[in-house]
Amino acid sequence: MRKQGNVWTIVRKEFARFFGDRSLLFTAVIMPGLLIYIVYSLMGENIGKSHQDDNEGPTTVYVDNLPESLRADFDSIPFQLVTEGFNAVALIGDSLADKEKSLIYVNFPPHFDSLIAAYDPMGGELAPNVRIYHNSNSDNSEVAYQTVKTYLEGWENSRSNMFDINAESPDTEETFDMADEDDSLGEILGQLFPMLLMMLLFSGCMAVAPTAIAGEKERGTIATLLVTPMRRSELAIGKILSLSTFAMLSGLSSFLGIILSMPRMLKGDGVDIDFAIPYTTGDYLLILCVLISTVLVMVSCISILSALAKDVKSAGTLVLPLMLLVMFVGFTPMLGGDAPEALTAYLVPFYNSVQSMASVFSFNINPAAIGITVVANIAYTAIAVFVLTRMFNSEKVMFGK
Repeated sequence: MRKQGNVWTIVRKEFARFFGDRSLLFTAVIMPGLLIYIVYSLMGENIGKSHQDDNEGPTTVYVDNLPESLRADFDSIPFQLVTEGFNAVALIGDSLADKEKSLIYVNFPPHFDSLIAAYDPMGGELAPNVRIYHNSNSDNSEVAYQTVKTYLEGWENSRSNMFDINAESPDTEETFDMADEDDSLGEILGQLFPMLLMMLLFSGCMAVAPTAIAGEKERGTIATLLVTPMRRSELAIGKILSLSTFAMLSGLSSFLGIILSMPRMLKGDGVDIDFAIPYTTGDYLLILCVLISTVLVMVSCISILSALAKDVKSAGTLVLPLMLLVMFVGFTPMLGGDAPEALTAYLVPFYNSVQSMASVFSFNINPAAIGITVVANIAYTAIAVFVLTRMFNSEKVMFGK
C-alpha cells in the first residue's frame, strides 16, 4: 500500500507540474496538433487550387496534319484545339520553352491514315512517328501531354502497333520535352534547400544558444558576468554575435556536406549522372547575406527565450514552439504557389528568409525583396538586443527575485 501511495504521490506531482505549467501544456499538447492541422489544411488548399488551375487554365493543343480518323476524338478532348494558322517553329523554339504557357504541339506525319494503312510491321521499315512536344515544367502542359499521349497509345494498341509516339530517330537526337534543365533543377532545389538550411541553422542555434544564458543561470555564473564593468547592451550584443558565429559555422558545415554529397545522392544504379549546380558567385553571396541575417534573428529569439528560462531544460521547452514554427515556414515552398509579389510579405521574419532563398535557388531573384529581408532581419536583431538588455537589467528575470 505504501509503495502504491508513493507512486500516486509522484503521479500527482508530475500531473501538477504538467497541467499547472500553461506553457508546457500548450507546447506539448496544443501546439503540435494545431500546427499539423494548419499544415495539412494549407496543403489541401494548395493541392485543390493546383487542380483547379489545371482544369480551368487555357491549355491549347496545337496539331499539324490532324488525320480525319482522329478529328472527332480530338474535338472532344478537354483542351482548346488549334489545327491551322500557327507557326510550328515558333511554338517549339519559344512558346514551349516558356513554362508559364499552357500548350503542347502534336505533329502527325502527312497522310497519316494512308501511312498506317500501308505500314507492314514485318517489313523492317520504321513505323510512322507522331511527335508530341511539351514542357514538363508547366503543370498544364504536362497534363495535356499525358492526356493526348494516353489516348494515342490506346488508339495505337487497338491497331496492332501501326505507329510510334515520340520515337527516337537513329539519325538525329530530337528533344520532345522543351523544359529547361536549369529550371527543372531550380524548382527542385528551390523547394528543398530553404527547408534544409532553416532546419540546419536552427539546429546550430539550439546547440549553443540555450546553454549560453539559461545554462549560466543554472550554474550561477550569470551573476559574475552581470557585475563586470561593461554595459548590459554590450553583453547582449556580444552574446548574440558570438552565438550567431558558432551557429552559422555549424549550419554552413552541414550545408556543405549536403552539397558535396548531392552528386552521389543523384546517381542511378550503375549510371553516372552529370550534376552541376548552375549558380554564380553573386547567387551565393545573396544566399550568404540572407543566412547571416537569419541566424541573427534565430539566435536573438532563442536568447530571449533562454533568458526567461530558469535552466537549460526549461529553455528547451520554451524554444520548442519556435522550432516548430521555423520548420513549418521552411516547408512553405513545397506547398506550391508563386513567391509573394507584395514586398511587405518580406517583413515577416523567417518567412522572408525562406522565400528569398527559394527565389535565388529557383533562378527567380527579386533584389528588392532580398534587400528588404536582410534589412528587416537586422532591424529585428537590434530590437532583440534592446529587449535582451532590459532583461539583463531585471533582477526578477535573471535571479527570480
